[in-house]
Amino acid sequence: MNNYLELERRGAVLEITLNRPKANTIDIPLSQELSRVFAEFRDDPELRVAIMTGAGDRFYSAGWDLNAVADGEEYIGEFGEGGFAGFPELKSLNKPVICAVNGMAVGAGFEMLTRADFVVAADHAEFLLPEVGIGIAPDIGTFTLPKLLTRQRAMEVLMTRRRFSAQQMASWGLVTQVVPGAELMAAARALSESLLTSAPLSLAAIKEAVDDTETTTFSDCYQRLRNSPWPAFKAMLDSDDAVEGAKAFGERRPPRWAQN
Repeated sequence: MNNYLELERRGAVLEITLNRPKANTIDIPLSQELSRVFAEFRDDPELRVAIMTGAGDRFYSAGWDLNAVADGEEYIGEFGEGGFAGFPELKSLNKPVICAVNGMAVGAGFEMLTRADFVVAADHAEFLLPEVGIGIAPDIGTFTLPKLLTRQRAMEVLMTRRRFSAQQMASWGLVTQVVPGAELMAAARALSESLLTSAPLSLAAIKEAVDDTETTTFSDCYQRLRNSPWPAFKAMLDSDDAVEGAKAFGERRPPRWAQN
């Protein structure tokens, strides 16, 4: 088991806590471990709901570990069968996944939420996609947000690097419930208990049907990204700027872009 994950079984509910100081970032080994955890959750007949949260009250997750990027991790890496963070691409995950957002959700730490079934957020939580400022582009968010929001709202989130509050995300439909920070896990657990009163096969049927009608396009996007990326995406991935952004972040300096 990865030292940065805390797992607790509470009856039929599996609680997964990211605990990787200082910002609960995720690198390839941690993502692969999360894939194993979610696959085991999927396949365990005794477990019916998963809750994923972060340790502390400052960061849910700051997303992809840019220090690992600067050390050579690839943008299109082997993040495990469930994709980044273990569940967004996991096949046949016909059980509800609740994300309990205890603080900042940044980059892929925000994007993963667009593939969750429920998002309960602390009232101080904030949401941010900073990728365009570090020489890359969001992947999950680029595929999902235009389907969840209007095009203009999606572009605002994807392109502006603005911070958005939990209340804003709730008003746009990306957050299920906003609660005081001290009540976050209680609210997530209450939601899980409510789900446990529903027929398991009904929940599985709903999720399977939703995923089947959603993931054709989503899966095709990832297949193209991995096998034959769009020209602009490939140019971005092959550029010096894709490395420069991560280096500048690690060196605490403004990036020096080579491409304009």
